[in-house]
Amino acid sequence: MATPISTICLLRFLLYVSLLSLKSGFAFEGRESAESHHVQPTHHNVHITSLMPSSVCSPSPKGHDQRASLEVVHKHGPCSKLRPHKANSPSHTQILAQDESRVASIQSRLAKNLAGGSNLKASKATLPSKSASTLGTGNYVVTVGLGSPKRDLTLIFDTGSDITWTQCQPCVKYCYQQQEHIFDPSTSLSYSNVSCDSPSCKKLKSATGNSPSCSSSTCLYGIRYGDGSYSVGFFAKEKLSLTSTDVFNNFQFGCGQNNSGLFGSTAGLLGLARNPLSLVSQTAQKYGKIFSYCLPSSSSSTGHLSFGSGDGDSKAVKFTPSEVNSDYPSFYFLNMVGISIGGRKLPIPKSVFSTTRNVIDSGTVISRLPPTIYSSVQKVFRELMSDYPRVNGVSIFDTCYDLSKYKTVKVPKIILYFSGGAEMDLAAEGIVYVLKASQVCLAFAGNSNDDEVAIIGNVQQKTIRVVYDDAEGRVGFAPRGCN
Repeated sequence: MATPISTICLLRFLLYVSLLSLKSGFAFEGRESAESHHVQPTHHNVHITSLMPSSVCSPSPKGHDQRASLEVVHKHGPCSKLRPHKANSPSHTQILAQDESRVASIQSRLAKNLAGGSNLKASKATLPSKSASTLGTGNYVVTVGLGSPKRDLTLIFDTGSDITWTQCQPCVKYCYQQQEHIFDPSTSLSYSNVSCDSPSCKKLKSATGNSPSCSSSTCLYGIRYGDGSYSVGFFAKEKLSLTSTDVFNNFQFGCGQNNSGLFGSTAGLLGLARNPLSLVSQTAQKYGKIFSYCLPSSSSSTGHLSFGSGDGDSKAVKFTPSEVNSDYPSFYFLNMVGISIGGRKLPIPKSVFSTTRNVIDSGTVISRLPPTIYSSVQKVFRELMSDYPRVNGVSIFDTCYDLSKYKTVKVPKIILYFSGGAEMDLAAEGIVYVLKASQVCLAFAGNSNDDEVAIIGNVQQKTIRVVYDDAEGRVGFAPRGCN
C-alpha cells in the first residue's frame, strides 16, 4: 500500500530539522557524549578518605599468577608484623629526611666513580669508610627462608642495592634489635663461609664500594648506606627459600656481625640490583633475570614481588629500554621523553629530556625531577588545582593544599612517557602525598640543577606493575596491573 503523502512530508520535515540542528550545534550534547567515550579522562575523581592511611590492614587481592611470589608490605604499616615491635613509627618529616639522604647518595655515586674504599680490619670487623657510602635503606619488606632447617627472615627489598645480608649470631660487635630470632649459622646444616681467594669475594668491591678483607681465610664484606646505616660481617653461602618449591643452594649473602641503622625491626636487606652478586643474577638460571612487583597502594595494604616471566607480560606490559650506566652499573636507567598533566603534554624541549639521566628505584620515596622539568609540572598542576586552597609546603614539598573541607576532589592525571612507547599512567596515590587532610602535596620534588640524575620513586609506582627484564635490558609498566 502506498505511503500517505502527509507521512512522507512529516518524515522529510523531521530529517530537515535534524540536519539543521546538527549544523547549528543543537545536537552538541549528544555528540559530545558519543565522542567522549573514546577520550581519556583528564582527572582522577578522588574521595579524600581513600587517600588517608588506615590503622587496619586490608590485604590486596593477588592475581592468579603462577610465578614465585612474595608478599610485600610497608615496614611501618599495619600489615607488617614488625610494626608492633617498633615503639614509634617515623613521622612524615623523618621519612622525607631519610629519603633526602638516599637521593643524595644516588646522585653522588652517579656524579663520579668512587675510586677504591677502605679495607676492613679483619680482627675488629670495623665499618667501612663513609666515602664508600651507597644508598639509604628502603621501606618495603618481604619474608624469605634461610638455612637448613629454614628460618623465616623479613628483609627490606631494594632495586638499588646489590648484595643480600642478614644479621648473624654471635653478633661479634653489635646487632640492632629485630623481631625474628637472629640467624645462627651454627644451627644450619647448609651454611659455609666464602674463602678469600674465591672469585665472588673479589666481586664484593663492585657490590659494596669497599674492598673485601679476610679473617682466617674467610672473606669479609662491609657496606655503609647513605643514611648512616651499615653492615659488616662474613661473606657466606646458604640455602635460600623463596617459596616451598623455589629453593636455591649456595646462595651468597652477607652474614652480618656488626650492624646498625635505620632498618626498623627487619633482619636485613634483599638486593635486587644488576650486580653479579645480587639475587637477580644468582637466580638467573631459573628466572632469566626477570622479576616484577606491585607495591602496596597504601601503607595499610599489601603487594607482591614475583620472579620469572608471566603469560600476560607481552600483552599487558609496555617496555622501555633500560641502559647500563658505566658510572654505577647496578642501577636501572630509563629514558623519559615527555610528561602530560590533565591531558596536556608539557611544552618541554626534547633536549632537556635527552640530556637528563633517569633511574627507577624501589627505595626512593618521592620522585625527583630536573628543575626545568619540575617547574613546568608545578606550574600546570597549580593551575589545574586552583579551585583548592593552597597551604605552606613542608620539607621537599612546595605545592600543598588544604582538602579537609572536601569529600571528593579532582586530581589532574599525570602520565610519564618513555622511549619505546612505554607509559606510567599514575594513580591518584602516585600524584599526591598526604601528610594530613589539611596538607596534601604534589608528590614530586625538584633537583638542585638539571645535571643531577632524575629518580622515579616508589610513590609514583603505586598500583602499577613494574617488570624488570635485565636479560633483555628493559623495564616495563602495566598501569592498573596490580588489581
